[in-house]
Amino acid sequence: MSPLVIGAVAVLFLLAAMLYSSVGHAGASGYIAVMALFAFAPAVMKPTALALNILVAIIATMKFYRAGRFSFELFWPFAVTSIPAAFIGGALTLPAKWYDAIVGVALLSAAVWMFRSAKTAAKVMVHPPPLAAALVSGLVIGLLSGLTGVGGGIFLSPLILMMGWAETRATSAVAAAFILVNSIAGLLGHLSSVTQLPPALPIWSVAVVAGGWIGAEYGSKRLATPVLRQLLSAVLVVAGLKMLFA
Repeated sequence: MSPLVIGAVAVLFLLAAMLYSSVGHAGASGYIAVMALFAFAPAVMKPTALALNILVAIIATMKFYRAGRFSFELFWPFAVTSIPAAFIGGALTLPAKWYDAIVGVALLSAAVWMFRSAKTAAKVMVHPPPLAAALVSGLVIGLLSGLTGVGGGIFLSPLILMMGWAETRATSAVAAAFILVNSIAGLLGHLSSVTQLPPALPIWSVAVVAGGWIGAEYGSKRLATPVLRQLLSAVLVVAGLKMLFA
């Protein structure tokens, strides 16, 4: 891999981390989108996205927690089933075509969520999720997280907001912690994939930590810029279509 490509990927990773962390996400779908555009091998994409996800999710979780946005009561029912499911999903290796299809759909889902989140959400009456619904949702999202290498926030956040289970920043705080535990579980489930981590990972790690710090600092106190989210959603659409049809 040439220094030019490494540098270009680092810049794009930084931007993805900054934008995603502003809404409590860690950027895995953004990293996968970048790697898809640069034609990375699926065996490299999954562990790389999870490893970078952990770094940014730590920062986002800490920032939103310190801002008083985190609710353990909302977090634990989703996490208790998602963690083992993410571990199992991480241990599974899908055929390349299946992986491309699932990740392509995940990227398009992320694009829809990012575009819709750019609009100011209408205020709704917030109520706790039913325990059974949270447990089942966590199980399904955790499995998808481990299989694809995303942290699950792109699925959890829209669900919580759509069902009125929390307001926007509380959702972001819970999503950050949810992504952290699922990314760790997914990577541990496929620990042998660590050998597939690229040599440039330390450089990219610095980039996402910088982007994650800026984005989480901003997002824990105010909403991210709508135009930037819409631009990112366009990138995710291109990458998702590339995974599905290339």
